This record gives sequence, structure tokens and C-alpha cells, in this order.
Amino acid sequence: MAEVGTIAVIGAGIMGRGIAHAAALGGYRTILEDILPASLRKAENEIRANLGKAVELGKVRKEEADAAIARIEYAGTVEEAARAADLVIEAVPEEMESKIEIFTLLDKVCRPGTIIASNTSSLSITEIASVTYRAPKCLGMHFFNPVHKMKLLEIVRALETDSETLAVAVEVGRRMGKEVVVVKESPGFITSRINAMIGNEAFYMLAWIPACTSWSICINRWAKSFALVHYWSSTSKPDVWDANRARACTSIPSSQPQKPSANHFLLIRVSTFYCAGL
Repeated sequence: MAEVGTIAVIGAGIMGRGIAHAAALGGYRTILEDILPASLRKAENEIRANLGKAVELGKVRKEEADAAIARIEYAGTVEEAARAADLVIEAVPEEMESKIEIFTLLDKVCRPGTIIASNTSSLSITEIASVTYRAPKCLGMHFFNPVHKMKLLEIVRALETDSETLAVAVEVGRRMGKEVVVVKESPGFITSRINAMIGNEAFYMLAWIPACTSWSICINRWAKSFALVHYWSSTSKPDVWDANRARACTSIPSSQPQKPSANHFLLIRVSTFYCAGL
């Protein structure tokens, strides 16, 4: 099985910088690329802040955080980032045209044995890989936001992905501290597909549940019990917890009779999502 020593991440947005954080903490030399210098500066500051917070909470030792920061390099072009990489993870916006453009370029500048992965949450990996001459070395690595906190990683096997490529990606994911799930390509993979079904059910509830007092009481209790507690529990500081709870509760509809609104739909969907344990 091929050894991965260097990982390049293309795109320093929310997902890209989170993936770079996880890769560096997993022990890999990491090169984070973005054409915008401001995005790279923001990414560096956020990675440092998140690692500092992890040290403060006792989740990461200071030596590990310092070593991770030292492993991250920054590049202003795809060519500079990808040329020396053993694995390239694309994390550009969720548009097929953008991903095809990046994969086409990566196929030209990467070494023949380099694996190319996409962080897409729903687009066809097979279609993206078809523009390259290395389809067996292409696959999906679907991380979840925020990457440095969310444990799940979907490894998506495209039509031509070979077994060695799959095994390498699984090992990388585990070294990043992720719970790896391998799936064959299908529309939406696992989580996005289930989430779409949850959204459909929320619309169905909006269409059929009458606008009455019981509706509002139900949604209030549901949201407070499941959706909002997930947000509050993301901090360990009681004062921040209380402040978040106070702000969140002011946005929940009252218990007076009213017509279901977009806010009701949002609360239903988020509540159902966390009730499902996803």
C-alpha cells in the first residue's frame, strides 16, 4: 500500500482549513492552497485559534498543537501545493464545473501515483474523475463541518476507484482521528441522502399539520429539547451557555395560535436531524 507523507488541500474555506487542521494533527505534512492571500491568513489564524482552544480544553497536548502548526505550509497556486503531494483533497465550492476544472489541472501537475480526492457532499465522483487519466486513483472524502470537531468521514468509492486507493484513504482518515465509513457512490452518499429525506418530511409536516396552539407548543418543546441543546452544548462555559440559550429562545415562536412559518420548518428539520442521531 502506498505511503502518504504529504497532503495538499485545495481551497482554504471553512472545509479546507478544517481538513488541513485534521491532516496536520494526524501527523501529515500539510500544504493548504488558496488563490486569495486573505483566505490563507484567515485560515492560519483560525487553525491556530482552534488548536489553542483544544489545548485549553485538554483535548490536545500543547506539544501536539505546536507540532501540527509547524507541519502546515501555505501555497498561492494549485501547482505549488500539489506537485509534491501524495494525496490531494479538493475542497472548492460545491459546483461540478469548479471541481472538474480543479481535477483537470491536478491531473496535469500531480505525480502519476498521487491520489486525488473530492470533499463533495453529493456530486458524482465518477463524473469528476472521468476528466482525468487516473480515475482508479480518484475517490470522495466527505468531511463534515466543523471538521476539527465532527468525527464522521465518508469515503466514497467511485466506479473505477481501485482497492489500494480506497485502503490508503481509509488509513489517512483514521490517522486524522475520524470514524471512517466506506460507501459506494450513490446520489447523496449516506448522510446527504438521509438529510434530503428528512427535509421532505419537514415539508410534509408543514403541509398537513394545522396552525393551532398545539402546533406551536409542540414545536417549541421539540426545538428546545433537541435542536437548540446541540448548539448550547458546543461550549463548556456556563456563562456562554446561558447567553446562547437566552438569545436562541427569543427566536422561537410563541405558544399563541399562528400559521406555520419558515422558522417552524427550520426548527422541524434541525430537530428531526438530531433526533435521528446523525
